[in-house]
Amino acid sequence: MEFAFTEEQQLIQNSAKRMVEKDIAPVLAAHAADKSLPRDAMAKIFPVLAAQGITAPRVPLEQGGTGMKMLDYALIYEQLPAWLSISIMGHDVTFARIHAEATPEQRERFLPGMLSGEKIGGTATSEPGAGSDPRGLKTKMTVEGDTAIVNGRKIWITNGSVADIIAVTCIDGVDEKGRNTLKRIIVEPEHSNVEIREIETTGLKQGHLAEAVFDDCEVPAANILSSGGDAAKMLTVTWNGNRPLVGLVAARLAERAYEAAVDYAGIRNQFGKPIAGHQLVQQNLADIQTAIITSRLLCYRALDLMDQGARNNADAAMAKRYSTSACIDAISKAMAVHGAMGITEEAGLEQLWRDARMLPVPDATDEILTLIQGREITGIAAFR
Repeated sequence: MEFAFTEEQQLIQNSAKRMVEKDIAPVLAAHAADKSLPRDAMAKIFPVLAAQGITAPRVPLEQGGTGMKMLDYALIYEQLPAWLSISIMGHDVTFARIHAEATPEQRERFLPGMLSGEKIGGTATSEPGAGSDPRGLKTKMTVEGDTAIVNGRKIWITNGSVADIIAVTCIDGVDEKGRNTLKRIIVEPEHSNVEIREIETTGLKQGHLAEAVFDDCEVPAANILSSGGDAAKMLTVTWNGNRPLVGLVAARLAERAYEAAVDYAGIRNQFGKPIAGHQLVQQNLADIQTAIITSRLLCYRALDLMDQGARNNADAAMAKRYSTSACIDAISKAMAVHGAMGITEEAGLEQLWRDARMLPVPDATDEILTLIQGREITGIAAFR
């Protein structure tokens, strides 16, 4: 068992830090922190991410991706600003899902631009009445000659308002047990009559969460992903990678709050000495550090299991559920160390808290993750 990063992993992490400082931070700084980033700014960032290999890390190199280990991907991923981490994850899983379910001709049409970062991808799965249960979706797709007609409403589409390619999960029939069967179709907003609007949220303000309304939306039938892949199974596989990645976003936010709290505790004086010398402040700092380290270890373990080809359903669920909750609490403790300053915008902690508070939502809520872990423990599903 090895807990230290290899020399190669240290290089990966250091390269990611330099990339953020040199190529990404200046672009973000040129725009309002509380508004979604303009499309032209995203067009500058995505080729930078492509150069790091994280536009298609889950697809092998010989099959047109960049073929990274999930743990190595995570070392880059956790260095990104929180909203951008979620953005690139939405793009990369879209690439993976298209690759898994597309014909060779469809791959050639859609994937090269996504790999280079020239085109931005997103996946539309969740609906107002269906989130964690993909079999409960209602968006339908019918085919009339060379045209597919999509009707329905999708919500929580990462990159939705800036995406060139959106993989939309639809019902296309029922199986022998009467359950909805799912199929994906590629919608290119530039060429289809789909209405997309951004959703105002608590945090991750520079990101692009959106909803889409498909009202007799016409899409070329050639865009239906038709290689026979199981859309529901592919959703689960990508979720199991996404969950610990989201947990690492939470850990990084908590780490930033921790660094600020340690600095503040050393310079703020009360009762004749720095507050770092008071026992309860030290307890808060110790609790925050513990939350960060345990969160990272759980997330790294879940990703390493995935790299080994082992089943990681429970570990991925546990990693995200623990990390997001523990790190929200850790940021709150960092705010407490700052006293009244902790609730000011000037300190920046409230932004970290708002960003972290967003993270229990994507890729399954805490309650769903608890039931997934419980199913893996008992062998009995609580869902149905």
